[in-house]
Amino acid sequence: MDFSWTTVLNELDYGRWNEPLRSGLRIVLIIAAAWLLATLLQRLVRAMNTRFSDHLEGDALRRAETINRVARYLIGIVVGALATMTVLAEVGISLAPILGAAGVVGIAVGFGAQSLVKDYFTGFFILFEDQIRTGDVVEIAGIGGLVEDITLRHVRLRDYDGNVHYVPNSLITTVTNRGRQFAFSVADLRIAYREDLDEVCNVVREVAAGLRADERFVHRILQDLEIAGVERWDESAVTLRVRFKVAPLAQWDVRREFLRRLKRAFDERGIEIPYPHLTVYAGADKDGRAPALPLGIRRHAPDAANV
Repeated sequence: MDFSWTTVLNELDYGRWNEPLRSGLRIVLIIAAAWLLATLLQRLVRAMNTRFSDHLEGDALRRAETINRVARYLIGIVVGALATMTVLAEVGISLAPILGAAGVVGIAVGFGAQSLVKDYFTGFFILFEDQIRTGDVVEIAGIGGLVEDITLRHVRLRDYDGNVHYVPNSLITTVTNRGRQFAFSVADLRIAYREDLDEVCNVVREVAAGLRADERFVHRILQDLEIAGVERWDESAVTLRVRFKVAPLAQWDVRREFLRRLKRAFDERGIEIPYPHLTVYAGADKDGRAPALPLGIRRHAPDAANV
């Protein structure tokens, strides 16, 4: 029997294959249109963010970047879901039974996925209320670090050691944000009891003024040093509390440099930075006295003649 492609093509039932081909073409067009729509919308959001970012700075700029990233993420989810439902309808799968079954399954799954749903709800309100932005230094769920990424699912933190932490939004109950508007660089100074506190305060103000005049810190320190006063009497020192009002996230650098300079100034002026003292008693004698052991006690070797 001779085989001929011409015969096969002539015997094909084009009417039978016409509709599946059209349906397949429509599915391809739906997917392409969804991809094109998502790409255009995401580029539009990115372009708007770039345009408005030219007039923003600081906290407002970080918030705009965070909202831009989340908006592009939501566009991808919504357009993808619409495209999926349209393709299912095109292949003849009715959405009504699926939606009905999804409602029943959703109830069952909802009990097992409560934390996941809570993640998304909490993430939405965190972004809506502007509690956290990319670039902030925060403490959440007992973990502190720099915010590298925020999604509706989690917050990604990097701590001082470089470790990366993924914190689910459902675990965030309290947010301590250390990078908003301004901060205070607080230092507790331990001074020996024998020192004149007025003289110490003058030295502290002198060092603080020099630090603020430094070109490296002139934009970080917002106000002159504030001396709160004597915070407490410790066992071996008087604790003096002071603080600077500084730019966001500058509190640690300012504190380190201030203490470094203050140590040098105290050394030059002979101001004692005390350490805990210990007085040792050998015990009470017969008349009840308990004198402290004198310094420099030596044990003398016995004379050779008495050996």
